[in-house]
Amino acid sequence: MSKIKMNENRKEFITCALDVLGPDLTVINRDGIYQVLDAYEGLKFPSWQVSKELRTNERGEYYVPSVDGEFAKDAASNVDLLDGIITAIKKPAVESAAKVQMAPSAIGVMDQQDSYVPEKFEGYVPYGNFNTVKDVIKSGIFYPMFITGLSGNGKTLMVKEVCAKQKREYVRANITVETDEDDLIGGFRLLNGETVWHDGPVVTAMKRGAVLLLDEIDLASNKIMALQPVLEGSSIYLKKIGKWVHPTPGFNVIATANTKGQGSDDGRFIGTNVLNEAFLERFPVTIEQTYPAGSMEKKILNNELGKHGLEDHNFSDNLVKWADVIRKTFYEGGCDEVISTRRLVHIIGAFSIFKDKMTAIELTVNRFDAETKESFLDLYTKIDAGVDVSTLGDNENNSEDDDDEEDVSF
Repeated sequence: MSKIKMNENRKEFITCALDVLGPDLTVINRDGIYQVLDAYEGLKFPSWQVSKELRTNERGEYYVPSVDGEFAKDAASNVDLLDGIITAIKKPAVESAAKVQMAPSAIGVMDQQDSYVPEKFEGYVPYGNFNTVKDVIKSGIFYPMFITGLSGNGKTLMVKEVCAKQKREYVRANITVETDEDDLIGGFRLLNGETVWHDGPVVTAMKRGAVLLLDEIDLASNKIMALQPVLEGSSIYLKKIGKWVHPTPGFNVIATANTKGQGSDDGRFIGTNVLNEAFLERFPVTIEQTYPAGSMEKKILNNELGKHGLEDHNFSDNLVKWADVIRKTFYEGGCDEVISTRRLVHIIGAFSIFKDKMTAIELTVNRFDAETKESFLDLYTKIDAGVDVSTLGDNENNSEDDDDEEDVSF
């Protein structure tokens, strides 16, 4: 038998939990805790109840001690603890009767996650608008941000890494044209033959005071308008279960997109939509994220090489020069494709597997049309004169020396 120190606030929560979830309660998860908080006015979230001391062997479940603080894996029924201690703070019976069932512990639902603080990405290099995002999140002020930029330039990872470094909880919701209010706010789910309510990512973030990332927001339909009050920092009413959700301090919303919510006229980002102007107006600022500067990008690639136990700074330098020429040509309208930072990282990954530079590059540019692919491969052989092109099948050996970087072009 183990024991935890108790005080009046802890005893009060235990008493309420036994009343709401049953006198035989010996373990609880976050879903159960929120049911107790919903059923009783004035209770604060019991952070002590989700401490390591009370954690069970099942992820997201915690032992429920008696009012004396005792608990054990084979804890006996707490039925005798209820007599005469239900206080006047209880809500009216009609509202208490609307409680929903706890989700079975064997099912890995979102509400059972212990922490939403993301793990740090090994080798991450802060760049671009990292400090801007950090300042907003660190302030704790509700200040929605819209981050836009070409694919693969680190928008989503930047937000995640800021949260990791600030030890802030982070909830990511990936948006598609099919995303609706039920996906975002929450809804009823069928589990083991029973219909139970599950909070969506928006409600989860609001309750926890977390940073909510709406990823690829420009893919959304007009159903995204359900988030209007959320973007104003207001409470929302869950009409399906008749309850209000109030944002916990620290809650914030960040959206990422490849466009600015005006659609994609050039067809590069198929599926993006024109977002409602009233929706976009709820974001006080729009941040334009670009690809990192050459020095930063080299550091990113060197870190990636280090992860694989490799060291080839010349390869990193040449990849960055190659990508820079392609990007300049793209911005000038000379080509229709661009090499992102993400694709450069993919090349490093392929290189760590195949141990051949041209094989790694070829495999990662195969997604482009034949003409673009051949142009990209040919360009790299001009930048890296010592590369082995024998692995390129029928491609001609174009690895002629070209020491003048400024003259490298398509």
